[in-house]
Amino acid sequence: MEPLVQKIEAQIAKLPVTLAVTLPGGRRIGPETAAVRLEFQDWSGLATLAAGQIGTVGEDYVEKRLKLEGRMRDIMAAAAELLPGSPVQSDTSWWTQMFRRARSLAQHTQQKDAEQIRFHYDVSDDFYALWLDPRRVYSCAYYREPDFSLAQAQEAKLDHICRKLMLRSGERFLDCGAGWGGLLLWAAEHYGVDATGITLSRNQHAHVNRLIEQKGLQGRVRMLLQDYRDLPEGQAFDKIASVGMFEHVGQVNMPAYFGKLYRLLKPGGLVMNHGITAGGLDPGGLGSGMGEFIGKYIFPGGELLHPSLVLRDMAVGGLEMVDTENLRPHYARTLWAWSDALEAQLDEARAVLERTHGTEGAGTVLRAYRMYLAGCAMCFERGWIALHQILATRPDGDMHSGTIRGAQSAYPFNRDYIYR
Repeated sequence: MEPLVQKIEAQIAKLPVTLAVTLPGGRRIGPETAAVRLEFQDWSGLATLAAGQIGTVGEDYVEKRLKLEGRMRDIMAAAAELLPGSPVQSDTSWWTQMFRRARSLAQHTQQKDAEQIRFHYDVSDDFYALWLDPRRVYSCAYYREPDFSLAQAQEAKLDHICRKLMLRSGERFLDCGAGWGGLLLWAAEHYGVDATGITLSRNQHAHVNRLIEQKGLQGRVRMLLQDYRDLPEGQAFDKIASVGMFEHVGQVNMPAYFGKLYRLLKPGGLVMNHGITAGGLDPGGLGSGMGEFIGKYIFPGGELLHPSLVLRDMAVGGLEMVDTENLRPHYARTLWAWSDALEAQLDEARAVLERTHGTEGAGTVLRAYRMYLAGCAMCFERGWIALHQILATRPDGDMHSGTIRGAQSAYPFNRDYIYR
């Protein structure tokens, strides 16, 4: 085992933070006062670390095969440098493409999608409330000003979306994957729209309907427990937003998803697709075991596409992209805010999770979410994944509609209106 130990010693000597490793049997490598401390129970875990399989190391921590101590920011600084190279995968072989398509098809039936959504979003409302902002907005915030708090940045994001969509009082607005209702209620209260939200999460459905009743918005705002594929197309919406939802749709369903949004949207209307995108051109998760970690513990069935592929599928669905904005560093800062909030309340988080998951289950969920939040913050910072807001229209075919000839939509074909 000595060559393996020597390799580990050489690796940790180059790290930007101090790291100590306790080997099976008790021998320690690295300083006693290291910022990051790992204790392995068996040699296979050490071999995984040496190979740079960071996602698998994270799995060992979740399953208690590894003890891990240190600040999450220090842990991720070390993790990024232990990787053997960029985790952005690129494999265009016909077999890989066929396998990914078959897996996507199997993972994204309506029943599977409902199960996968509930696996993540129904973990515990009280758990999410500990580290999200007061509105429980579970998507990338928009730090319009550098000194914004998380809550301010989330409200800025909600308004940024509403402004891009040019929401007007009385318009019919659909929030496709409405979460805990942040955007749905913001649009109704600040822009006067008639708002419909959908979700597959029973917890979110119940929570938002309670808020609608508390705010006296019945009749103008509704939250449905419904799959987007089942929405009736008889009465179209003026504006549509899909925020943090299309990551769950699946590569194989993406053209049909955008086609459905097209049919739900009035001619000339606007749709905003806000979601996580891949850093690599080819479909597939991050390498070094990170994609597998997310799929196993956090987002089963989640699939990320490069924005170029998203735009292609959007065009296949009949929509015209009119504006695209990358908010990648904003999501890194958002995730660090969530991670810091969770790290500050670990004991309370464990107690909350024990009420629904028991002692062992609570520990597993908590360890997984610690890795997930900090690990994703690192991935967004490094550019391995990104966040794109893509605004599109359903052209109405009328050369005289809109503010400029040929616009064929409500979009003014300039960006000034967003910032007025």
